[in-house]
Amino acid sequence: MLDAATHEFAAFGIAGARVDRVAAGAQVNKAQMYSWYGSKDGLFDAVFALHLHRIVDAVPFTPDDLPGYAVALYDSYLTDPELVRLASWKRLERVPTGELLAAHPTHADAKHAAIARAQADGQIIGGIRPDEVYALVIALAGTWSPVSGTFTASLTDGNAEHERRRGVLREVVRRAFVGSADPDGPRQLGAPDARLSDNSSPPDRRCDGSVGRRG
Repeated sequence: MLDAATHEFAAFGIAGARVDRVAAGAQVNKAQMYSWYGSKDGLFDAVFALHLHRIVDAVPFTPDDLPGYAVALYDSYLTDPELVRLASWKRLERVPTGELLAAHPTHADAKHAAIARAQADGQIIGGIRPDEVYALVIALAGTWSPVSGTFTASLTDGNAEHERRRGVLREVVRRAFVGSADPDGPRQLGAPDARLSDNSSPPDRRCDGSVGRRG
């Protein structure tokens, strides 16, 4: 029942979902469905609750490797696009502003605390709130997601293209958030990255979008 409802809500959202299709896909009658979940909204709530853990923890969180975490999210969006769509429908139809998972206020507390510790240790730059670091990494990982406003990746795009995107994503997240481990203290927002020294050549923006370095 919930599998059929997951497919329906991911494809059509709450308003567009049809109870008839869910009942037919689950091989139950509508009366049974309503007795279990009360309404279509109640059914969506059950579906979202079922998948909440996977939406929040689709991949293991690695504050000591934010670039790797972002790449793992990219891969999860390719292999499990329904989770992204469910979260997006909740945003569009239920929670248009503010914290998407306000009804689950502790869902990311451990991640935010881990980011704060990594900032204190110089692994992640300071000057940005931990919750915003987390949100920005997720946003960057979603550049090619099923709900991207510019381009949505597909499993059929080819390994070379996926590897190119992973490389771009890894480098952007590294430059944006990874600390320099400076003995004088963690790098702060807006401070130069010690790894890009005066002796190093500036980054070369290639026409294919990849990031290289001039020789």
